[in-house]
Parts: sequence; C-alpha cells; structure tokens
Amino acid sequence: MKRRSLLLSSIAVWGQKKFTDPAPPKVAAVSGAKAAAKANAEVTRHKKPAALRKDAVTEDWASFLGPRHNGVSRETRLNKRFPSSGPPLVWEMTKGTGYASPAIAGDQLVFLYRRGNQEVVDCLHPETGDRYWQHTYSTSFEDRYGYNNGPRSSPVIDGDRVYVVGAEGVLHCLHLASGQVLWRRQLRDEFKVPQDFFGVASTPLVEGEVLIVNVGAPGGPCVIGLDKRTGQMRWGAGAEWGGSYASPIPAVIHGKRRVFVFAGGESQPPTGGLIMLDPVTGAVDFTFPWRSKSYESVNASCPVIVDNYVFISASYRTGGAMLEITPDFKHKVVWTAPEFGLHFNTPIHKDGYLYGFDGRNEPDASLACVEVKTGKVAWRTSLEWKEVFQAGGQQREQMMSLYRGNLLQVDGRYLVLGELGHLMWMELTPAGFKEGSRAWLFAARETWSLPVLSRGLLYVVQHSKDVLQNKSPRLLCYDLRE
Repeated sequence: MKRRSLLLSSIAVWGQKKFTDPAPPKVAAVSGAKAAAKANAEVTRHKKPAALRKDAVTEDWASFLGPRHNGVSRETRLNKRFPSSGPPLVWEMTKGTGYASPAIAGDQLVFLYRRGNQEVVDCLHPETGDRYWQHTYSTSFEDRYGYNNGPRSSPVIDGDRVYVVGAEGVLHCLHLASGQVLWRRQLRDEFKVPQDFFGVASTPLVEGEVLIVNVGAPGGPCVIGLDKRTGQMRWGAGAEWGGSYASPIPAVIHGKRRVFVFAGGESQPPTGGLIMLDPVTGAVDFTFPWRSKSYESVNASCPVIVDNYVFISASYRTGGAMLEITPDFKHKVVWTAPEFGLHFNTPIHKDGYLYGFDGRNEPDASLACVEVKTGKVAWRTSLEWKEVFQAGGQQREQMMSLYRGNLLQVDGRYLVLGELGHLMWMELTPAGFKEGSRAWLFAARETWSLPVLSRGLLYVVQHSKDVLQNKSPRLLCYDLRE
C-alpha cells in the first residue's frame, strides 16, 4: 500500500495523459498548541448575543455553501422578525479587500482578506471577534477590471487543519489551533496558469483524504487531487478547460461518491463545462461542454445535484442545463433553459423546484422558480420597493431591489442577501413568494458573498464602502437567535 501511495502522489492518469506533480511541498510536523483568544483592536463589539434555545439545532459552516455544499442550513429556532435596522449587531471587524466568506467550526472562525500588500488569514472567536491567531503573506495581485484586489476563495476547515487559497493561487494548509503553516503551494506558478480575469476564485473541496482544486493548467490538469495531509498530488484530471470561479461539489450518484467540477475561465475561444469524476482516483466519468460564447465570461455558479441529476448554469446569454446521470455514469440532457442563467449565485433546490437569481447585471436580475423535471419557469419576480434615506443632509428616496442576490435555505424559509446590502426573510414555493422582514444593513455595492450561519449567528461581509454610513469594508456578526 505504501508503494502504491507514493506512486499516486507523483503521477496521475486521465485517459492516456499522465500528470506529474511539479513541486511536492515540504511538510512541517504539528508543533503549536491552541492559541488563546485575545482582544482584537479591529473589532467593535455592540451587543452580547442571546442565549441559544436548548432545543435549537445548530451546525458548523466549515466550507463554502455550508455543511452539505448546497446553501441549505438545518439550524432552527431563529428570529424571523427584525426591524428595518436589521437583527441585533453583535460585533463588526474592519477588513481590507476581497470577496471571501468566513468558515466556522466550533469556537473558531477563519476569514481571508487582503490589507495593503498582504493577504491575511484571521482566526477569530465567532461570538466575540477576539483573535486566536493571524497569518499573513505578501501579494501583488491586481484585478484587471479594477473591482477588488483581494482574495475570492473562502477558507475550508477540516478537522485540525484549514485550507486557504489567495487570489494568486497561493495555497496554505494551516494548523487550525495555532496558525502554524504545515505546507504551502504556489499553484499558479507550479502549474504555469496565467492570471484569469479576476484571479483564483474557486474554493477547494475536502473529500475524504483528498483536497480537490480546480487549478485549470493549460493542457491539463484541469483538476488536481492533493493529499490533504502532505499537499502532494495524488491525481490530475482533464486537459481541456481552465479554472473557473465555481467550486467543486460532492454527491452520491447511483450509490457511489462523485465530485462535479464546473470548469472554464478566461480562454480564447471561451471553453468550459462540467466534469464528473471519482474523487479517489481522479478518473473522469464524463465531460459536458457548457459555456458562454462571450470571451469576457466565466463559469461561476456551482452545480446543484438532485438525486441522480445535476443542474449547471452560466450567465452571458447561456442559461441552465439539467443532466441525468445514467447508471453507467454517462449523461443525457433532460432540458436546457436559456432564461435561467445564474451569474455567480448558486440556486437552491427544494421539493422538485430550483430557486435562484437569474441575470448578468443589476438591472436585468430577477428571482425565479424553475421546475426540476421540465425546466419550466413557474414564476419570476424583480421585487422592488421604495427606500427613504438621508444623503448629503437631505432626505431622498429611490427604488431598490435585491438584484443579483444570494439565497440561504434555513428553518423553513429563505434568507436573502441582496446585492446592495439588504437582508430579507422570504417564503418561496412553486405558487409564488411572500416577503417577510427586510432590513438595509449597509448601502454598499458588490454584496456578492453568501452569508454564513452558525449557532444562530449570521455573518455578512460588506465588500465596498458604505456610502451612507461612510464605513469601510467589514465583517459583521448578527444575532438571529430566537
């Protein structure tokens, strides 16, 4: 077994193509004890959270899209009524640039952002914002379109380790308790991947003993499986598509574990699509091309698995496609829906229907409900309301909407975070929608990250300046405990 393991760590096979690990990392032995949480000067505390109800169901949120990689939380006993000012704010922390969401396991929250010429990994106490440890490393990444020079990929916590990927493809495996660097890889340099439009954005996936990364190397590998303990490459898969902004999603298909990677970043001509593979060996079951014909586009919405079906979607006049996975692990197209093209948010499935925000830009975005069996749009809305606010010493009003929002299914309803900082409870069914409590948390554009819920506390990331409160980007913790 040892000889086979060494072989897998250096060579991987996909079809007839072999991939060799370009730079196996050096691995450090764990030496640090758990750091003590200390007062964080960058945190402002507002209100102690309410006590958890004894019968409340709670969960960790250790990776992007949550415990089941689908934007669904099983937490209960949540407050579904809050004033227009929002739920109680527990604490807030100023941050630099970036679009990452935090990851939470137990009493540790890990957050990745950029400040100055450094990317920062912060480990905080979820209820107080006190800091356990901080790890920084240099970066010179520049967003070619001028949006934001910070990291896009969210941290992944797995047991006693946390994995973080910066905008330039620097991958760290850190000891969760102490912040010690256990191993490090420079994926962009090692695999000779040119900088994409907005840098590296896909969040890795831990599947068993393998860390799966959509690296997108020219000529392959498109996807790599690293030994999560050593960082050595166990396998490489795919030779045709670059790295996307979507994250790998695991599932059980016909009784077997599989991983779906929706690949495709900057390329000329634009190429990309879905890869289904075996997470243990990297063997590819099938590929399905699906990508906008527009050069300035990427695949960014994560696959959604419904039993033995998988839904993928892309913006830029592309739309969605539903595939059925046959028992021999091939696929057939069930339907396509040009009118359901999700830009970067991932739809939520419930009881045979998909709910998600269709649209490429703010003005053309809408919330839609689509039937899984047929692809038929059950309903669509561009929910609007009048917002009254103070600006420049004067009272003003403006029509607002959720635009390209994000959905979180929880406690029988949906939490919706709008693109301009609005938070809303909604009831969504095939028959329509019903609006619940709504608050304007902050007046900031680019609110594009899925909120994170753990132990009744909601974490929202403000990515740009709040133009009404004159507050810089922040990580905010709200109390949703009943």
